[in-house]
Amino acid sequence: MQQREEKQLESALESIIQRVNDLKQSIASMIFKIENEYETMTWPTLLDNYALISGQLTSLSKVMSHDKCPILRNLTVLPLMLSPERDDQLAQMTEHRVTTFAHDLVPDYLRTKLEPLAEAKMLQLEHKAQSLQYDNAQKQITAYQKVVSHVWDIVSKAREEWEVESSSRGNTQQNSSVADTHLLVAAVGMGKGLKMGPNPNGQPNPTSGGMMVAPQGRTGGPPGQSQLPPSTQAMTMNKAPSAIKTNIKSAAQMIPYGR
Repeated sequence: MQQREEKQLESALESIIQRVNDLKQSIASMIFKIENEYETMTWPTLLDNYALISGQLTSLSKVMSHDKCPILRNLTVLPLMLSPERDDQLAQMTEHRVTTFAHDLVPDYLRTKLEPLAEAKMLQLEHKAQSLQYDNAQKQITAYQKVVSHVWDIVSKAREEWEVESSSRGNTQQNSSVADTHLLVAAVGMGKGLKMGPNPNGQPNPTSGGMMVAPQGRTGGPPGQSQLPPSTQAMTMNKAPSAIKTNIKSAAQMIPYGR
């Protein structure tokens, strides 16, 4: 019977040590990423590390609460030998964190109770909780529940908005028009759709793509009339009215000499 219990204890300790080592490696990896990769580390990566650690803690709890695992709180660890000299085997087992198993280290590593300061603090809090009246305790519980409910509502709303935003990202939103792009390229490259405004001096109009406008009254027609080509007249007729009022004089008034 005793040998069976020892085998169960040995097997349980091996399983617990293995899971504790995995948990330790995950925590060390996470700390390393936070300290060295904080500039490139993303929130999903941090959540993945938290999820891994949470899963390992759950696995460790299942092993310790299994029926075949002995109740560890009923067991006592006793030092067999204390020495102030360096112990290489102990250093290798503890990854060089503990090199000697001396009298001053045993109370800390084999402690079965809290530290004196922590134990005094816990006793103080327990005494304060016992001396608290029932009505005041219920008021504090109600206030805490309201705060937790409010925070839960905020987190739930933010989660819903996040899910809606994530689902809408799958549908590519159109932020450009192909037809407008073709019109713009045709206007810049070939002058399509540009309208030419009148210029009485016959100089290139900066708003008409640098095209020359023929002076009125000098193309053989009657004074005051323009003999522009039909395409140019059509473009001039289709020109939108300008917001600036101008006074254009006829060609007879501009020419000081007669024909």
